[in-house]
Amino acid sequence: MRADIVPGAHFPDYELTDHTKVRRRLSELQDGNPMILLLSRGHFCPKDHQQHLELAAFYPKIAVAYTRIVTIATDNLYELNEFRDAVGAQWPFLSDQRRTIQKDLQIQEYTDSTHDPMIPHTLVLEPDLVIYKIYNGYWFWGRPSTAELWQDLREVTRKVRPDWDITAPGLREDWEGERRLHFPYRPRTKPA
Repeated sequence: MRADIVPGAHFPDYELTDHTKVRRRLSELQDGNPMILLLSRGHFCPKDHQQHLELAAFYPKIAVAYTRIVTIATDNLYELNEFRDAVGAQWPFLSDQRRTIQKDLQIQEYTDSTHDPMIPHTLVLEPDLVIYKIYNGYWFWGRPSTAELWQDLREVTRKVRPDWDITAPGLREDWEGERRLHFPYRPRTKPA
């Protein structure tokens, strides 16, 4: 991984084509929320399938926790959709068939000359694509479990949501007053 891709740094805001043939930027997909970003070997890898199956089962929790998830693979769009469908994923998959990210991040898996994939990584990102944690998944045990992701996302959410502890002094006054901006989902009108 490139030397400047470390916790606390900003991950590049790549723009790629998603599984529906729409160009998407990572920042657009993140939409100000914590995000799990998977840099995947692709459809041919049984380890990637297993990781994605576990994340698909975990997805209902991710969805209700105002968290995003995105997979980037070097697959073409046909393979990308087959991969996404095979694991039952409900999140965007982006195609890096030209290996732009693989080259830019210096993560070519040189041990596989047949598929020329990326070394798989899982990143947990704070809003604004700030890197919280990086997992190198070349070996399967290097990939985070859903329990580890839960812990990481708890810490990220605690860090970025001022209303994490809704009983904290001043939050009720902020809610009842005009300072509701730090509440992620608030009613449009002040309660009577």
